[in-house]
Amino acid sequence: MSATDAVIIDVLKQSRRRDRDRKTVRIWLGFVVFTLFCLVLVGGATRLTGSGLSITEWKPIHGIIPPLSAAEWEEEFSLYQRIPQYQQINSGMTVDEFKSIFWWEWAHRFLARSIGIVFALPLLFFWLTGRIEKKLRWPLVGVLALGGFQGFVGWWMVSSGLTKLVSVSQYRLATHLTIACLIFAACIWIMRGLSPHSKDAPPTAKSSWAAGAIAFLVLFQIYLGALVAGLDAGLSYNTWPLMDGVLVPGDLFVQQPWWINLFENPKTVQFVHRCGAYLLWAATLLHMLVSLRLGSGSTHARRSVLLFCLVTLQAAIGISTLVMQVPLHLALTHQAMALVVLGFAMAHWRGFVGEYTPETAIEVRS
Repeated sequence: MSATDAVIIDVLKQSRRRDRDRKTVRIWLGFVVFTLFCLVLVGGATRLTGSGLSITEWKPIHGIIPPLSAAEWEEEFSLYQRIPQYQQINSGMTVDEFKSIFWWEWAHRFLARSIGIVFALPLLFFWLTGRIEKKLRWPLVGVLALGGFQGFVGWWMVSSGLTKLVSVSQYRLATHLTIACLIFAACIWIMRGLSPHSKDAPPTAKSSWAAGAIAFLVLFQIYLGALVAGLDAGLSYNTWPLMDGVLVPGDLFVQQPWWINLFENPKTVQFVHRCGAYLLWAATLLHMLVSLRLGSGSTHARRSVLLFCLVTLQAAIGISTLVMQVPLHLALTHQAMALVVLGFAMAHWRGFVGEYTPETAIEVRS
């Protein structure tokens, strides 16, 4: 066997090993994404059932163990009885009724703790065994650090409802959900980069920018939705397409300064969320039409059609949720679809960028 043949065989072996390692990392990140999806849904259910303030202390380690005896349940319940939510809304609640809200919050925190283990331990193993490419190591560490910060933000959010408010601050709720979605989107981005990419040319030179703008709009719309949830704004003005009997309602800027209405006036917040939905729908429609006209038959064009269909379906679910006055099952479906749309929008955008490739023909691992 010649030296050239030996080099070719070595390159092929390294290529197969790289593909095998990438598949392993993709499977791991896919499981992380699934766990994050479940975490956000449980968080949504916790919010919708009014359970988020049932655990009034932050015990990152000890808190994983729920009350195991009647005395421990009484102790946990007595802590809840001290906060405004119990005193003003749930006064007279029994211990058994308290348990029904406690378990939602406990499950949410349990999943949040679990995601740290699901992410950190495999990351360490893959790093030490050389299965993660060098250019991905610190981005993944950054995602892990953002996850740790998210735990602090979660308690910061809960603490806002323990002294004066009967629910958490909508500002902190929106921050908490947005960071969760950023972590979710980052995992999708990295996972998609490790997958095979289409060789089809983008429909236009600006297609990647358009896909990125759509992904940003999806994330921003989720942020607006969190403000709606935090203010319970979806429980009022439950008609569509009219709102308060007109297309553009009045009294949108009754509070001073005017910009505070964008965050604290339920009517304004719901109207802005509606407008954001219209803008996102129009953007995906335009992106699809341009892609079909200039890149008909390409993988990118087909993805743009699916993205538009997902956004349209999400809009229909959102309208149904509003008109039916936010039933739990529809509200959770709406939140779940928001993550599906965000994940697909990120994958679609990443599809224009190309795969992660080694810098040389023969990748040197270190």
